[in-house]
Amino acid sequence: MRSWLKTHPFAVEAFFEHSLVLTFAAPRAEVQALLPAPLVADTFAEDWAFLAVALVQTRQLRPKGFPGWLGQDFFLIGYRTFVRYPSSGGKRLRGLYILRSETDKKRMTALGNLFTHYRYHTVDIAQQHAAGQFAIRSQRADFQVSLAPPSPEVLLPDRSPFASWQEARRFAGPLPFTFSADPGSDRMLIVEGVRQHWEPEPVAVKSYHVGFFERLNLSQLVLANAFALRDVPYYWKKGRTDRWTR
Repeated sequence: MRSWLKTHPFAVEAFFEHSLVLTFAAPRAEVQALLPAPLVADTFAEDWAFLAVALVQTRQLRPKGFPGWLGQDFFLIGYRTFVRYPSSGGKRLRGLYILRSETDKKRMTALGNLFTHYRYHTVDIAQQHAAGQFAIRSQRADFQVSLAPPSPEVLLPDRSPFASWQEARRFAGPLPFTFSADPGSDRMLIVEGVRQHWEPEPVAVKSYHVGFFERLNLSQLVLANAFALRDVPYYWKKGRTDRWTR
C-alpha cells in the first residue's frame, strides 16, 4: 500500500508565489554517476551536465480540484539534475531527477515522503526582502543565496558555459517531466507538469553557498545561470509508470 502511495497517485495543483532557480554546470561523467539507470545526464557542448537548486514559495498545494483553503503553504528548496529518459515508446523524454527536497514545514515533509520519492527533509528557512534586496538562508541546510540589486542589464555568471541567456534558458526549468526510479525494478515513474505564463527573468547572484552540492565532491561546479519568476499557477498530472529495457 505504501509503495502505491509513493507513485504520485493523483493530480496536484499549486501556486508559485515566487521562484528562484540557480543552475550549476559540472562534469558530465560525475553527474551521470548520481543517476539511476536508465536516466542519462542532459548535456551542453558534450562536456557539461547540470544540477539546479530551486527555491520556491509555494501556496495552496493540494489535490487538483480541491478548494485552495485545504492546500499546504510552504517554502521548498529542491535539488535536481537535468536528464533524459529513453522511454519504452522510443522517445527520449527530457526532464528532472530529484536528488533531495527541503522544506520549512514538517507536515509537508511527511506528505512529500508519503506520496513521492523526492526525499523531503525539514529545515529552517529565512527570507529577506528589503530595498530591492533578496536573500535566503538555512543553517540546517548549509545554504545561502543573495541576489544583486535589480539592473537593466544582467550578465551571465563568470565562467558560465553559455554564450547567451537564450542558451542558458534551456537549462533553467521547469521541464515537462520529473522521473523517479523504482530501485531493483524496470519501472520508471513519470510525472508531467503543466504550467502557463512561465516567463523567467535572468537575475544576478551576489553570493551563494549550496552545502548539498558541495558535499557531492564534484571536481568542478560552476554557476551557469539564475532565473526568477513570480505568480505562476502550476499542476502535476497523476504519475504514470513506464517499463524500460535493461
